[in-house]
Amino acid sequence: MKIFNAEQIRGWDQFTISHEPISSVQLMERASIAVADWISDHCKVHRKAVLFCGNGNNGGDGLAVARMLYLKGFDVEVFIKDPKGRFSEDAAVNLKRLSGISGISVRNFNQVEQYSFDDKTIIIDALFGTGLSRPLVDEDKELVNWINTKENIKISIDAPSGLSGDGLLANDLIVLKANYTLSFQCWKRSFLHPETGKYTGKVIMLDIGLNEEYNKSTETDYFVIDDSFAETLFTPRNDFAHKGNYGKVVIAGGSYGKIGAAVLAAKSALKTGAGLTFTLAPQCGYEILQTSCPEAMFIEGGMKFIKDFDIEKGMTIGIGPGLGTHEETKKGLSNFLKDNQSPLILDADALNIISEDQKKLQLIPQKSIITPHPKEFERLFGKTQNSFERLELAREKAKELHIYIVLKDHHTQVVTPEGNVYYNLTGNAGLAKGGSGDILTGILTSLLAQGYPEKETCILGVWLHGKAADFAAEKHSKESMLPTDVINELGNVFIELNRRAEGML
Repeated sequence: MKIFNAEQIRGWDQFTISHEPISSVQLMERASIAVADWISDHCKVHRKAVLFCGNGNNGGDGLAVARMLYLKGFDVEVFIKDPKGRFSEDAAVNLKRLSGISGISVRNFNQVEQYSFDDKTIIIDALFGTGLSRPLVDEDKELVNWINTKENIKISIDAPSGLSGDGLLANDLIVLKANYTLSFQCWKRSFLHPETGKYTGKVIMLDIGLNEEYNKSTETDYFVIDDSFAETLFTPRNDFAHKGNYGKVVIAGGSYGKIGAAVLAAKSALKTGAGLTFTLAPQCGYEILQTSCPEAMFIEGGMKFIKDFDIEKGMTIGIGPGLGTHEETKKGLSNFLKDNQSPLILDADALNIISEDQKKLQLIPQKSIITPHPKEFERLFGKTQNSFERLELAREKAKELHIYIVLKDHHTQVVTPEGNVYYNLTGNAGLAKGGSGDILTGILTSLLAQGYPEKETCILGVWLHGKAADFAAEKHSKESMLPTDVINELGNVFIELNRRAEGML
């Protein structure tokens, strides 16, 4: 699914209006019906709605939703800045329609403190949409701060007020903190970054039938990875295949006290379908690895840490989990990178070793995949002020080094050498545990070994990782799920993928 900026979304609306044809107020009606239907279906114990509506088209959506909820049996109250103020053309139409309904009270913002909000009341935010280009000030800021003090369920239409759809307006944002955001047609970038996404609550994407031709023909550098996208990348296993068809994986990792990281990476590589899996690890991890992963063969790389990266040609290699940063490990890794030209996966301590000398960045083979978390990224490429700046720096570095960067975050971002960005929608806070990144390394190495191209490896890999984590959270909770629970759920993810590929779901 593509992500469009505010200007492109306005263009999408206009394209739809001119090509269906449909009037702008009719398109607003369509969007408002979708919002009202969702609220009616999901807020059955809350039969009272208070709407805060601005003067623009987002306010027009809110005014139309107020009318529709009233007709669905809700008690409805509406607050606006000034009934005699200037409204957008479509908002003015909906205000006039609302004025003909005697059962709905329309009040000024300055009366809000006299209003009593009981626990059955939902607050609906239609003050500003995703086109906002400035931080809130003065009475708008005060109103949003006041609404945020209320414990009622809050639902924002299009975007929480104070939030731009395209980025970070200021470091000290004042934004309405929603429980749900009902947005239209496509994801907005600000929903997917930690500094801004924390205000949206659960995001619900409503399809309002905007013209598909515009969607197909309009270029963007930003996309989301959802279930339907991941399914298009998955290739079911050939019934007549043998282990040689699914590649040879080497997980190079582990050091004294950190063998578990190599175990997790090897297990996830196996569970993701690699034909043959090897672990290159120090001798101190031999018994642990052979006992924990009997399906994986062992290659000795040292005694308590790896110093020899002696790997046959034709292997697909993932380096880093639990590797450690011993001087001989650093030397061995540097020598290996100088001799190896094939794409590989680099994570954890492999990245930490590279970050100690910026010249080593040039040793990363083109089309390789690196998987830094924010601190590892900072060590590699330098500090940034926020995640938006970090992503733009990642785009620069991916182009410069011609590599794929998997920026691990709540919505992990895959950055391609062409500068395209894919935000992953699967996964949850249960992955905020040591070992989760090791699992991703194993998954990516396995997919690359099986013949998936680098970009598809990254996109499908982060989706698989997150989807398995979602299954694990459902069974065990985000708090109690373990990285091993995530590995164990990979099989259920593949069952679902195969069923969909066979048309059974």
